[in-house]
Amino acid sequence: MKVSNPSLSRMLAGAVSALALLGAVPALAQSGPMLEEIIVTATKRAENQQQVPVSVGTISGDKLDVAMSGGVDLLALSGQVPSLYAESTFARTFPRFYIRGLGNSDFDLTSTQPVGLVYDEVVQENPLLRGFPVFDMERVEVLRGPQGTLFGRNTPAGTISFVSVKPSEETDGYLQASYGSKNTIRAEGAVGGAVVEGALSARLSLMHDRKDDFIDNAYTGEKDALGGHNETAARLQFLYDKGGPLTALLNGHVRDLNGTARVNHANAILVGGNDLSPDFSRNEIFHNGRNALDLTSKGGSLKLEYDFGGVLLTSITGYETVYVYTRGDIDGGVAGVGPGFVPFDSETADELDGHSQWTQEIRLSSNGDSRFRWQTGLFYFNEDVSAQGYSYGDPTEPRGIAIQTDTDQETKTWAFFGQANYDLTEQLTLTGGIRYNHEKKDFTVVRWMTSVPGTTNGDADLSDGQVTWDASLTYKATPDVNLFARVANGYRAPSIQSRPLFYFGDNINRDALSIATAETLMSYEAGIKSDLWDRRARLNVTAYYTDIEDQQFTAVGGASNNNTLVNAKAGEGYGFEVEAELLATENLMLTAGGSYNHTEIKDPNLRIAPCGGGCTVTDTVSGGLADINGNPFPNAPKWIMTATARYGIPVEGGEFYVFTDWNYRSKVNFFLYESLEFRSDPKIEGGLKIGYQSEDQRLGVAIFGRNITNAKELEGAIDFNNLTGFVTEAPFYGIEVTSRF
Repeated sequence: MKVSNPSLSRMLAGAVSALALLGAVPALAQSGPMLEEIIVTATKRAENQQQVPVSVGTISGDKLDVAMSGGVDLLALSGQVPSLYAESTFARTFPRFYIRGLGNSDFDLTSTQPVGLVYDEVVQENPLLRGFPVFDMERVEVLRGPQGTLFGRNTPAGTISFVSVKPSEETDGYLQASYGSKNTIRAEGAVGGAVVEGALSARLSLMHDRKDDFIDNAYTGEKDALGGHNETAARLQFLYDKGGPLTALLNGHVRDLNGTARVNHANAILVGGNDLSPDFSRNEIFHNGRNALDLTSKGGSLKLEYDFGGVLLTSITGYETVYVYTRGDIDGGVAGVGPGFVPFDSETADELDGHSQWTQEIRLSSNGDSRFRWQTGLFYFNEDVSAQGYSYGDPTEPRGIAIQTDTDQETKTWAFFGQANYDLTEQLTLTGGIRYNHEKKDFTVVRWMTSVPGTTNGDADLSDGQVTWDASLTYKATPDVNLFARVANGYRAPSIQSRPLFYFGDNINRDALSIATAETLMSYEAGIKSDLWDRRARLNVTAYYTDIEDQQFTAVGGASNNNTLVNAKAGEGYGFEVEAELLATENLMLTAGGSYNHTEIKDPNLRIAPCGGGCTVTDTVSGGLADINGNPFPNAPKWIMTATARYGIPVEGGEFYVFTDWNYRSKVNFFLYESLEFRSDPKIEGGLKIGYQSEDQRLGVAIFGRNITNAKELEGAIDFNNLTGFVTEAPFYGIEVTSRF
């Protein structure tokens, strides 16, 4: 196993030199405004982000408010911090996140992701739970690199943690409403305060978002046929805190969404390149299939803490359930009619009609700032999933269903873990952690075909146990500069998949079930976290190298609308992240970030089926299979850059301000194989917000725009039928009114 890399050493040496030069620059001022301290819970303790030996990016404040404006979903978080990318083929319900190039393009309802997602300390495992909207949010933390000690089984790429605003005894809240393009209306708000003085407080948070249908169907002649949505979500929290040893936080949340699923455009991509067809329009489709999206979810959690003095006991119990039905015209056109050549019609639907997830975590941790600090705990996870898949096209069946599959999966996981910090000296701290994970997964599938009597059955039971660990050193070079080095082991549990919708043979074990064995990963990183110029500037730099064994991939599409799990013998990734903040003047705030992520599949024997939709494959193809050795990971841009600027103009009683944010990502390859068509060119996208805020924050008015440069780059594709594609969201403009109290 490789443990060092020359590129990593060179990048770190360059970062150290740059920091030395910055430190030599005279301070801008010895007093005055400073950057706010950022508190994160990356180690399940509230700590200063600058002192945590983990590469952490945070999104909060103005940046989070602007990024999520205009009725966007969680894909808007893509590129908001270095090394974070997101995409989806499911519209607003199924965001797939990638950190440092590691992710999973699987679109099945039972799929797992190597990026963990935690919402108010409760893991959201099923991909349909992960789209819960962002509102009344304190911050979003992006923990890069494996988090296998404290966050568990499926976090070899990292963890994204959403932290909502908690109840307090102080009565406060806000109301925010916006109106924009396509008759989009978004309203959200929260109110909280004491229910029983000195004992019980509460906070209610609400959100509603709707957009009109705006896409015409040229095939049926229907105007404004689809494209809109209606979404409502709520969260109610109660906090019991009498100042004694026991505190309790109860969290309940619900979501209801209906509208349009992902809209596919047949032959949106020109043959021989990835340029969009001149006939492509965001506002027009040519569909003979239905489009539907309906999702409801609800859940709750109870967090109990009891302070024994030197030891804190924490218990977090969580329950989540979700229902979804989604249906779409997958080929994006009409067979034999167009647009362009569409070989056959493909219309499918997925339904998750039975789901429950229970989680339980119990932790014991030391209190205070002693030289030796520790925490240990137990974790239990149970999920039951019942899903149906439908393929349409049989005119003799009342609903038109040609194939139906029923899938049931039960997953049980338990783990115990521990982590300790020891101050070797006043400047040097050693941190180490270990976790044992055990998982059992029972899977069954039954398939009906209207053209074939009887059923086809398949089943599999998987069981696996793994130890994950990490170790780090933190050196406090000065009161404002910390250096850290970290070695971490990551683990992704075995996966099983069933996607036999377009399978007509008898060997279900070969074509309908695919199993990927456990994926393990070693990560080596080193970084510098620094506050500069009397805390008016901040610079964090991390360089890393990742070595992956038995890497799990999903071979999406190919010659049929299928999903096949495969293990690559090895994978490699290396790169760096740079994040900077500068309070240039009292009224001007600048931030910038960038990342470089090199990824490479390393398996000379791994070959997969390339496109069935007329693309130009650039890999070596033999026997109908493409050699993917040396290819980058799917959906893994090498470069991600982000920058923001906020300038305020004080006036009597308030402030006028301008806020702009910009994101860049380099080209992206969509699939395991490489082709001229199924990839995206580099994209740069910007936003702008201009507004007024009263000094007491009771009145705020702003106009804003997203994608103001009208970037129109491919965001994804479907490859088994024709050159189907979909692109970035159209420019959006709106007006917003806010009141805080």
